Amino acid sequence: AAVLAAADSVTAAVAAGKAPACIGIRFKCFEAPTRGRGIRTLDLFITRLLENGPLPEGLRLTLPKVTTVAQVEAMVHLAEQVERVHGLEEGRIRFEVQVETPQVILAANGTHPVAQLIASGKGRVSSLHYGTYDYSASLGVAAGYQSMEHPVADFAKDVMQVAVAGTGVELSDGSTNIIPAGDPENIAAAWELHARLVSRHLARGIYQGWDMHENQLVTRYLATFAFFREGLQAAGTRLRNYVHQINSAIMDEPATACALARYIHRGVACGAVTADEVTELAQITLPELEAIALNRSHA
Repeated sequence: AAVLAAADSVTAAVAAGKAPACIGIRFKCFEAPTRGRGIRTLDLFITRLLENGPLPEGLRLTLPKVTTVAQVEAMVHLAEQVERVHGLEEGRIRFEVQVETPQVILAANGTHPVAQLIASGKGRVSSLHYGTYDYSASLGVAAGYQSMEHPVADFAKDVMQVAVAGTGVELSDGSTNIIPAGDPENIAAAWELHARLVSRHLARGIYQGWDMHENQLVTRYLATFAFFREGLQAAGTRLRNYVHQINSAIMDEPATACALARYIHRGVACGAVTADEVTELAQITLPELEAIALNRSHA
Protein backbone atom coordinates (compact mmCIF):
# COMPACT_ATOMS: atom_id res chain seq x y z
CA ALA A 1 0.00 0.00 0.00
CA ALA A 2 2.82 2.41 0.87
CA VAL A 3 4.74 1.92 -2.36
CA LEU A 4 1.62 2.24 -4.49
CA ALA A 5 0.71 5.45 -2.66
CA ALA A 6 4.23 6.73 -3.25
CA ALA A 7 3.95 6.05 -6.98
CA ASP A 8 0.56 7.77 -7.13
CA SER A 9 1.99 10.78 -5.28
CA VAL A 10 4.87 11.03 -7.75
CA THR A 11 2.45 10.87 -10.69
CA ALA A 12 0.23 13.54 -9.15
CA ALA A 13 3.16 15.86 -8.39
CA VAL A 14 4.49 15.55 -11.95
CA ALA A 15 1.04 16.13 -13.45
CA ALA A 16 0.52 19.23 -11.30
CA GLY A 17 3.93 20.63 -12.23
CA LYS A 18 4.99 20.56 -8.58
CA ALA A 19 7.57 17.78 -8.77
CA PRO A 20 11.27 18.57 -8.36
CA ALA A 21 13.61 18.00 -11.28
CA CYS A 22 14.50 14.57 -9.87
CA ILE A 23 12.03 12.38 -8.00
CA GLY A 24 11.83 8.73 -6.96
CA ILE A 25 12.35 6.29 -4.10
CA ARG A 26 15.02 4.53 -2.10
CA PHE A 27 14.14 0.84 -1.77
CA LYS A 28 15.60 -1.88 0.45
CA CYS A 29 19.16 -3.04 -0.16
CA PHE A 30 20.31 -6.25 -1.85
CA GLU A 31 21.69 -7.91 1.28
CA ALA A 32 20.09 -11.34 1.76
CA PRO A 33 17.52 -10.41 4.47
CA THR A 34 15.97 -7.56 2.48
CA ARG A 35 16.74 -8.43 -1.15
CA GLY A 36 13.32 -9.90 -1.96
CA ARG A 37 11.49 -6.97 -0.42
CA GLY A 38 13.66 -4.45 -2.26
CA ILE A 39 13.03 -6.07 -5.64
CA ARG A 40 9.29 -6.32 -4.94
CA THR A 41 9.11 -2.65 -3.95
CA LEU A 42 10.93 -1.57 -7.10
CA ASP A 43 8.70 -3.74 -9.29
CA LEU A 44 5.51 -2.39 -7.70
CA PHE A 45 6.72 1.21 -7.95
CA ILE A 46 7.71 1.07 -11.62
CA THR A 47 4.62 -0.93 -12.59
CA ARG A 48 2.29 1.55 -10.88
CA LEU A 49 4.04 4.55 -12.46
CA LEU A 50 3.60 3.00 -15.90
CA GLU A 51 -0.06 2.23 -15.19
CA ASN A 52 -0.47 5.95 -14.46
CA GLY A 53 1.39 7.08 -17.59
CA PRO A 54 4.99 7.46 -18.84
CA LEU A 55 7.87 7.38 -16.37
CA PRO A 56 8.89 10.82 -15.07
CA GLU A 57 11.85 12.27 -16.96
CA GLY A 58 13.68 12.90 -13.70
CA LEU A 59 13.08 9.45 -12.21
CA ARG A 60 15.70 8.57 -9.58
CA LEU A 61 16.01 5.16 -7.93
CA THR A 62 18.41 4.76 -5.02
CA LEU A 63 20.12 1.44 -4.25
CA PRO A 64 21.27 1.66 -0.60
CA LYS A 65 23.91 -0.05 1.53
CA VAL A 66 25.92 -1.43 -1.39
CA THR A 67 28.69 -3.73 -0.15
CA THR A 68 29.93 -5.32 -3.39
CA VAL A 69 30.23 -4.61 -7.09
CA ALA A 70 28.11 -7.72 -7.63
CA GLN A 71 25.10 -5.91 -6.12
CA VAL A 72 25.42 -3.21 -8.76
CA GLU A 73 25.67 -5.89 -11.43
CA ALA A 74 22.51 -7.46 -10.01
CA MET A 75 20.76 -4.08 -10.18
CA VAL A 76 21.78 -3.74 -13.83
CA HIS A 77 20.31 -7.18 -14.55
CA LEU A 78 17.12 -6.23 -12.74
CA ALA A 79 16.85 -2.96 -14.70
CA GLU A 80 17.25 -4.88 -17.96
CA GLN A 81 14.43 -7.25 -16.99
CA VAL A 82 12.14 -4.36 -15.99
CA GLU A 83 12.75 -2.70 -19.36
CA ARG A 84 12.10 -5.94 -21.21
CA VAL A 85 8.86 -6.71 -19.36
CA HIS A 86 7.45 -3.20 -19.77
CA GLY A 87 8.73 -2.52 -23.27
CA LEU A 88 10.94 0.36 -22.18
CA GLU A 89 13.90 1.57 -24.18
CA GLU A 90 17.25 0.08 -23.20
CA GLY A 91 19.00 2.15 -20.54
CA ARG A 92 15.84 3.94 -19.37
CA ILE A 93 16.17 2.62 -15.82
CA ARG A 94 19.11 4.31 -14.10
CA PHE A 95 19.94 4.35 -10.41
CA GLU A 96 21.99 5.98 -7.68
CA VAL A 97 24.34 4.02 -5.43
CA GLN A 98 24.47 4.83 -1.74
CA VAL A 99 27.98 4.23 -0.38
CA GLU A 100 27.53 3.30 3.27
CA THR A 101 30.12 0.57 3.86
CA PRO A 102 33.94 0.76 3.99
CA GLN A 103 34.43 -2.34 1.84
CA VAL A 104 33.16 -0.36 -1.16
CA ILE A 105 35.81 2.30 -0.55
CA LEU A 106 38.71 -0.12 0.00
CA ALA A 107 38.53 -3.87 -0.63
CA ALA A 108 40.62 -6.58 0.98
CA ASN A 109 42.72 -6.86 -2.19
CA GLY A 110 43.62 -3.16 -2.07
CA THR A 111 41.33 -2.05 -4.89
CA HIS A 112 38.68 0.67 -4.79
CA PRO A 113 35.38 -1.04 -5.71
CA VAL A 114 33.58 2.33 -5.74
CA ALA A 115 35.39 3.12 -9.00
CA GLN A 116 34.75 -0.34 -10.44
CA LEU A 117 31.02 -0.23 -9.78
CA ILE A 118 30.59 2.78 -12.08
CA ALA A 119 31.88 0.73 -15.03
CA SER A 120 29.92 -2.31 -13.85
CA GLY A 121 26.80 -0.15 -13.92
CA LYS A 122 27.04 -0.04 -17.74
CA GLY A 123 26.02 3.61 -17.93
CA ARG A 124 23.10 3.21 -15.55
CA VAL A 125 24.74 4.66 -12.41
CA SER A 126 23.68 8.29 -12.22
CA SER A 127 25.12 9.28 -8.85
CA LEU A 128 27.08 8.15 -5.78
CA HIS A 129 25.75 9.14 -2.37
CA TYR A 130 27.67 9.12 0.90
CA GLY A 131 25.81 7.51 3.81
CA THR A 132 26.91 9.40 6.91
CA TYR A 133 25.78 7.23 9.77
CA ASP A 134 26.06 3.65 8.51
CA TYR A 135 29.54 4.35 7.19
CA SER A 136 30.78 6.06 10.36
CA ALA A 137 29.27 3.40 12.60
CA SER A 138 30.90 0.60 10.61
CA LEU A 139 34.29 2.14 11.40
CA GLY A 140 33.58 2.34 15.11
CA VAL A 141 33.03 6.10 15.31
CA ALA A 142 31.04 6.91 18.46
CA ALA A 143 27.50 8.13 17.82
CA GLY A 144 28.19 11.60 19.20
CA TYR A 145 30.98 12.12 16.67
CA GLN A 146 29.31 10.76 13.54
CA SER A 147 29.13 13.68 11.12
CA MET A 148 29.45 14.74 7.50
CA GLU A 149 32.67 16.54 8.48
CA HIS A 150 34.36 13.72 10.41
CA PRO A 151 37.76 12.74 8.93
CA VAL A 152 36.46 9.27 7.98
CA ALA A 153 33.68 10.96 6.00
CA ASP A 154 36.12 13.23 4.20
CA PHE A 155 38.33 10.27 3.24
CA ALA A 156 35.41 8.31 1.82
CA LYS A 157 34.13 11.29 -0.14
CA ASP A 158 37.62 12.08 -1.45
CA VAL A 159 37.81 8.56 -2.90
CA MET A 160 34.28 8.83 -4.31
CA GLN A 161 35.08 12.22 -5.86
CA VAL A 162 38.10 10.80 -7.64
CA ALA A 163 36.04 7.80 -8.79
CA VAL A 164 33.36 9.95 -10.47
CA ALA A 165 35.79 12.44 -12.05
CA GLY A 166 35.28 12.62 -15.80
CA THR A 167 32.52 9.98 -15.81
CA GLY A 168 29.45 12.22 -15.74
CA VAL A 169 28.32 10.47 -12.56
CA GLU A 170 27.22 12.92 -9.88
CA LEU A 171 28.31 12.94 -6.23
CA SER A 172 26.20 13.68 -3.18
CA ASP A 173 27.19 14.30 0.42
CA GLY A 174 25.24 12.69 3.22
CA SER A 175 22.91 14.11 5.85
CA THR A 176 22.87 15.47 9.36
CA ASN A 177 20.40 14.10 11.90
CA ILE A 178 20.33 17.36 13.85
CA ILE A 179 16.85 18.55 12.86
CA PRO A 180 15.64 22.19 13.03
CA ALA A 181 12.53 21.47 15.09
CA GLY A 182 11.26 22.14 18.60
CA ASP A 183 12.01 25.35 20.47
CA PRO A 184 13.46 28.42 18.69
CA GLU A 185 16.93 27.91 20.16
CA ASN A 186 17.14 24.36 18.81
CA ILE A 187 15.88 25.46 15.42
CA ALA A 188 18.43 28.28 15.18
CA ALA A 189 21.33 26.02 16.23
CA ALA A 190 20.31 23.29 13.77
CA TRP A 191 19.94 25.84 10.96
CA GLU A 192 23.41 27.21 11.70
CA LEU A 193 24.91 23.71 11.62
CA HIS A 194 23.13 22.70 8.43
CA ALA A 195 24.02 25.92 6.59
CA ARG A 196 27.68 25.42 7.51
CA LEU A 197 27.68 21.78 6.39
CA VAL A 198 26.02 22.60 3.07
CA SER A 199 28.51 25.44 2.47
CA ARG A 200 31.35 23.07 3.34
CA HIS A 201 30.51 20.44 0.75
CA LEU A 202 29.81 23.07 -1.91
CA ALA A 203 33.30 24.47 -1.34
CA ARG A 204 34.67 20.92 -1.68
CA GLY A 205 33.07 20.56 -5.12
CA ILE A 206 30.17 18.35 -3.97
CA TYR A 207 26.98 19.98 -5.21
CA GLN A 208 24.33 17.72 -3.72
CA GLY A 209 23.41 16.58 -0.25
CA TRP A 210 20.69 14.78 1.68
CA ASP A 211 18.12 16.66 3.77
CA MET A 212 16.10 14.69 6.32
CA HIS A 213 13.49 17.27 7.28
CA GLU A 214 11.49 19.90 5.40
CA ASN A 215 12.84 22.68 7.65
CA GLN A 216 16.33 21.97 6.30
CA LEU A 217 15.23 23.24 2.89
CA VAL A 218 15.47 26.76 4.32
CA THR A 219 19.21 26.51 4.90
CA ARG A 220 19.74 24.36 1.79
CA TYR A 221 18.52 27.24 -0.39
CA LEU A 222 20.18 29.90 1.75
CA ALA A 223 23.62 28.27 1.74
CA THR A 224 23.45 27.28 -1.94
CA PHE A 225 22.40 30.72 -3.16
CA ALA A 226 24.99 32.39 -0.92
CA PHE A 227 27.72 30.13 -2.33
CA PHE A 228 27.00 31.18 -5.91
CA ARG A 229 26.23 34.82 -5.12
CA GLU A 230 29.37 35.45 -3.04
CA GLY A 231 31.78 34.39 -5.76
CA LEU A 232 29.82 35.63 -8.76
CA GLN A 233 31.48 39.01 -9.21
CA ALA A 234 35.03 37.63 -9.09
CA ALA A 235 34.24 34.60 -11.27
CA GLY A 236 32.39 36.70 -13.85
CA THR A 237 35.23 39.20 -14.08
CA ARG A 238 37.89 36.52 -14.43
CA LEU A 239 35.89 34.71 -17.11
CA ARG A 240 35.35 37.98 -19.01
CA ASN A 241 39.08 38.71 -18.88
CA TYR A 242 39.89 35.22 -20.15
CA VAL A 243 37.32 35.14 -22.96
CA HIS A 244 38.06 38.64 -24.22
CA GLN A 245 41.81 38.40 -23.54
CA ILE A 246 41.88 41.35 -21.17
CA ASN A 247 45.09 41.76 -19.18
CA SER A 248 44.62 41.26 -15.43
CA ALA A 249 46.50 40.27 -12.30
CA ILE A 250 45.38 36.63 -12.70
CA MET A 251 46.59 34.51 -15.61
CA ASP A 252 43.87 31.88 -15.97
CA GLU A 253 44.41 28.77 -18.09
CA PRO A 254 41.75 26.93 -20.13
CA ALA A 255 41.08 24.43 -17.32
CA THR A 256 40.49 27.26 -14.87
CA ALA A 257 38.23 29.02 -17.36
CA CYS A 258 36.14 25.84 -17.54
CA ALA A 259 35.92 25.77 -13.74
CA LEU A 260 34.86 29.43 -13.63
CA ALA A 261 32.20 28.80 -16.29
CA ARG A 262 30.93 25.66 -14.53
CA TYR A 263 30.60 27.60 -11.30
CA ILE A 264 28.51 30.32 -12.96
CA HIS A 265 26.56 27.77 -15.00
CA ARG A 266 25.59 25.89 -11.84
CA GLY A 267 24.50 29.18 -10.31
CA VAL A 268 22.23 29.82 -13.27
CA ALA A 269 20.85 26.27 -13.17
CA CYS A 270 19.81 26.53 -9.52
CA GLY A 271 18.33 30.00 -9.90
CA ALA A 272 20.92 31.92 -7.91
CA VAL A 273 22.25 33.75 -11.00
CA THR A 274 20.31 35.35 -13.86
CA ALA A 275 21.12 35.38 -17.56
CA ASP A 276 21.36 39.17 -17.47
CA GLU A 277 24.06 38.96 -14.80
CA VAL A 278 26.08 36.57 -16.93
CA THR A 279 25.89 38.97 -19.87
CA GLU A 280 26.80 41.95 -17.71
CA LEU A 281 29.68 40.42 -15.76
CA ALA A 282 31.26 37.96 -18.21
CA GLN A 283 30.07 39.66 -21.39
CA ILE A 284 29.07 36.36 -22.96
CA THR A 285 25.74 34.68 -23.73
CA LEU A 286 24.33 31.66 -21.90
CA PRO A 287 25.11 29.33 -24.84
CA GLU A 288 28.70 30.59 -24.80
CA LEU A 289 28.86 30.06 -21.05
CA GLU A 290 27.59 26.51 -21.41
CA ALA A 291 30.05 25.75 -24.21
CA ILE A 292 32.98 26.77 -22.01
CA ALA A 293 31.56 25.04 -18.92
CA LEU A 294 31.13 21.76 -20.80
CA ASN A 295 34.54 22.12 -22.47
CA ARG A 296 33.02 22.28 -25.93
CA SER A 297 35.20 25.21 -26.93
CA HIS A 298 37.81 27.56 -25.56
CA ALA A 299 38.26 31.25 -26.20
